[in-house]
Amino acid sequence: MENEVIEVFVKAPVQHTSGYALFVGNDNKTIIIYVDSSTGDAIRMIQSGVKKERPLTHDLMGFVFDGFGISVQKVLINDVVDRTFYARLTLEMKNELGVKIVEIDARPSDSITMALMTQTPIYIARHVFDSEEDMTEIMDKIINQQE
Repeated sequence: MENEVIEVFVKAPVQHTSGYALFVGNDNKTIIIYVDSSTGDAIRMIQSGVKKERPLTHDLMGFVFDGFGISVQKVLINDVVDRTFYARLTLEMKNELGVKIVEIDARPSDSITMALMTQTPIYIARHVFDSEEDMTEIMDKIINQQE
């Protein structure tokens, strides 16, 4: 089914020469999404609970969202073309006029970072998840080497 989605979580951000390999998946499968160094660092800090001296870009976005009463509802990684992943960030704003829900195009790396900051679910479209190779074994080897 084209609209089927799978909930996933960030298993491990692993630094490499040109950024981070972000291992994302569930108990059955892991895929890799490559992200730039600054976003990978932000994800690692969020997962580690590191306090920052000054707000990073994602923190700024979070402050703006809070200021306007906007909440992140979900992240959906909805497509992959030539190893480039695409995502949709669903936002909700409630005020005295009612509720407004907006879905915007965003980089998966930024979307995932916002989801981790706000403890919001991350989903991957089934056709995207199924099209990617399972990288669980490689992730386990890398993590074991680092320890």
